[in-house]
Amino acid sequence: MSFLHVAFLAGSLTIAVPIVLHLLMRPRPKHLEFPALRFIEQRHTANRRQIRLRHWLLLALRCAVLGLLAFALARPSILASGMLGDEEAPLAAALVFDTSPRMQYRERNQSRLEAAREIAGWLLPQFPAESDVAVLDSRLAAVSFAVDRGAARQRIARLEPTNVPQPLAQLIQSAAKLVAESDKVRKEVYVFTDLTKAAWSGESTRELARRLAAAAGVGIYLIDVGAEHPNNVAVTELRLSGDVLSNHSALRLQADVARVGPAIERTLELNVIERAGEKPSVRGQTALELAADGAQQATFQLRGLAPGIHQGFVKLVGEDALACDDTRWFTVEVREPWRVLIAAPSDASRKPEDYALFLNEALAPRSLRVKGEAAFECQIASLNMLLNEPLDSFAAVCILDPPSLKPEVWQKLRGYVSAGGGLGIFLGRNAAPIEAFNEPAALELMPGGLLRQWRAEDSYLAPTSFSHPILAKFRPLSGAIAWETLPVFRHWQLGKLAEGSAVVLNYADGKPALVERPLGAGRVLVMTTPVSDPASRADAWNLLPTGDEPWPFVMLANELVYYLVGSGQEQLNYLAGGTVAIHLGPDPSASVYSLTTPAGDQLRTNVDEKRDAIVVTATDLPGNYLLRAGGSDDHNERGFSINLPPSAGELARVTPAELKAVFGDIPFKLARDRTEIDRSVSAGRAGHELFPFLIVLVVIVLAAEQVISNRFYQDYDTARKKSRVAQLAERFARRGQPSKAPVAAR
Repeated sequence: MSFLHVAFLAGSLTIAVPIVLHLLMRPRPKHLEFPALRFIEQRHTANRRQIRLRHWLLLALRCAVLGLLAFALARPSILASGMLGDEEAPLAAALVFDTSPRMQYRERNQSRLEAAREIAGWLLPQFPAESDVAVLDSRLAAVSFAVDRGAARQRIARLEPTNVPQPLAQLIQSAAKLVAESDKVRKEVYVFTDLTKAAWSGESTRELARRLAAAAGVGIYLIDVGAEHPNNVAVTELRLSGDVLSNHSALRLQADVARVGPAIERTLELNVIERAGEKPSVRGQTALELAADGAQQATFQLRGLAPGIHQGFVKLVGEDALACDDTRWFTVEVREPWRVLIAAPSDASRKPEDYALFLNEALAPRSLRVKGEAAFECQIASLNMLLNEPLDSFAAVCILDPPSLKPEVWQKLRGYVSAGGGLGIFLGRNAAPIEAFNEPAALELMPGGLLRQWRAEDSYLAPTSFSHPILAKFRPLSGAIAWETLPVFRHWQLGKLAEGSAVVLNYADGKPALVERPLGAGRVLVMTTPVSDPASRADAWNLLPTGDEPWPFVMLANELVYYLVGSGQEQLNYLAGGTVAIHLGPDPSASVYSLTTPAGDQLRTNVDEKRDAIVVTATDLPGNYLLRAGGSDDHNERGFSINLPPSAGELARVTPAELKAVFGDIPFKLARDRTEIDRSVSAGRAGHELFPFLIVLVVIVLAAEQVISNRFYQDYDTARKKSRVAQLAERFARRGQPSKAPVAAR
C-alpha cells in the first residue's frame, strides 16, 4: 500500500480531540433524596453501565470519523502484483510479440503485427529512464535485455512473422523469468497478442500459471491487437490418397475449408505444375458455399499422371484478410504398378490361382486390369517355385496358407526381407506340422512360433487403435464397419513374440490377428487366419472375403500390401519446421543434390550415407521444394512440399473465462488501446486508490454517530414531559407522605 499525500496522515492526531472532550464533559453525579432509595440504587447501577457503554461507542465513532477522514485525504492505494517503489523508478520490462502467421491478418489496412509494433513504439518512451527493456518474439532466440532503448526500438522495427513460431506461453515464461532475475524494483511483462484460441492452447499454456507463480512480483499486461470480429476463409488441411501411388491409380485430394465470419461464397482451384520451372495449370475448380463460422470439404481427382514427381497446390480464388492460409501445397511421386508375387500351394484339389482368387481380385480387380488402371501387378506362382523364383523384382511377396517350407526357402525369404522387401504370410489349415514353423530357420523370419489352432466362437476382427499406417484409413469409418458380419471361426495362436514384433490388429477375443516384425530394411506381416477359403467349404476358417459385404476385407488387403511395398512409409508432404528425409534406396544415383526452395534459391545438399537419404532441416518456408541431381534428367528429380499447420488460420477468439483459466490465480491486466494501456499501467504502478471507498465509509460512520448521539441525549432531555407516575411521586413527596405509586426510575 502507498499514499499520495502522506502528510495528511498527521490529521489522525485530531482523534485526541473527542477523547479530551469526552473526559471533560463526563456527567457529575447528582444527590437526590427519594424515599425508596433501595430501588433507586439498583436502577442507578444498571443505568450507569448503559450510559458508560454509550459514551464509549460515541467516542469510538467520533474517533473513527476523524481517523478515516485523515486516511482518505492521504489518498492510499493498493499496489497490483506486489510491485513496490516510486512510480518513476527504473523498471525491468519485457515486450513479448506473437509473430505467428496469424498476425499477418489485416484490418483497416494494417496487419496485427504492424499494430503491435505501433503500440510498442508509443509504449517504449513511456518507460522511466535507465529502464532495462527486452524484446522477445516467436522465433527461437536467446533471451536478454537490449543494450539500450534505441536497440530495443530497432529490434521492434525489424519484427517479421515466422512460420515456425514458439508457443506464446513459453515466451511469456521466459520473459517473466528474465525480468524476475533483474535487480530493478518494478518488473513488467507486456504481451502483444491477437487473443486467438490457437495462441492460448497447448501443453505449455497449461503450465503457464504454475511457472509464473515462481516469478513473484511481475506485472503481466496483455495488449490485445487482434480483430474483435475476424473475417476469414482458410484451407486448413489437404489430404492425399497417397504420397506415392501407381500411375494406374487416380490421385484423390480432399481439402478442408473453414470459415470465420458470416456466410460467403468462394471458389477453390486445383493447380498442377507439369514440369519444374513451368507455370502451373488449372486442373479443377469447385464453388463453395460456406455457412457462417462453418466448414466444407472439396474433393479433386487427377488421373493419367506419368511416372515421376508431380507438384501443385490448391488455392482460394480471390483475396481476403489473411493470405497465408489460402494455399496448400502438395507433392506426389508416381511409379509404375507395384509387382506383387502371390505364392500359394498346389495340390490335387486346388491350384495356386484358386488360393489367390480373393487377394488377387482385391488388389487388382479384373475391371481395372482390363483398363490398365490397377495399382498392383500381381503374379501368381506355386510355393514349390519360390526357391527358383527371383524375388528382387517384386515390391512385395504374399504367401497364402503355406505348408511346412524347407529351411532354404525360409532363408531366401529372410534375405529378401532384410534387403528391404515386404513379406505377408497368411496362415491356414495347411500349416502342419507345427514343429516345422517352430524351427530356427522359420523363427528367424516369423514374429512368433505356432502354439495351436484356436476355435473361436462369435469372433471377428476388432481394431481398437488406428495409429498403425495399415489402419489409418479405417479411423473415420470406425463406427460404420460391421466386422461381426465377417466372422472368424478359427485362427492360429502364436507363442511368445520375437523382439521388436508388435500386434497390429486383434480379434474380438483379444488374441492377435495381424502381427508385424521389422527385419533389416524390410518387414514381415503375419495374419493368423487365411484369406483363401471359399464360402462353399463347410469348414471355412472365416468369411472375410466371402461375407455379404466384404469391402472391409478389400480395403484391409490393399492397405496391408501398400504398407508392404513401402508406399505408406514414404512421406513427401511435411509441416513447416519438420525434418525432411527423402529416401533414395541403397544405391543412390548421386551423392550431391541441388535443392531449389520456393523462393528460387538453390542450395547444395549432400546425401546422408548412413540413412541413404537426403535430410533437409531448413523447412521454414511453405511451398514446393525440388531436388535434382545430374543436370536436368527427370529420373534424378525428387521433391517435397511444406505447409503451415492448420492452426495458422484459426482466428476464433479466446473467451475471458478461457483466458482466466490459463492464468489461474496469477493477476493480469488486459488492454486494447493506448488509453486502456495507460490506465492499466497506472493502476499497476500506483495501485487502486481507496479514496472513494473511504469517503463513503466516513459518511456511513458519521451518520451512525449522529443517530446514536441523538438517541443518547434524548434520554436525558429534562424538558420532556414527566410521566403521570413521576408526577404522583413528586406530589406525595411534597406532602411528606411516602408514595404508594410504583417507582419508575429513568
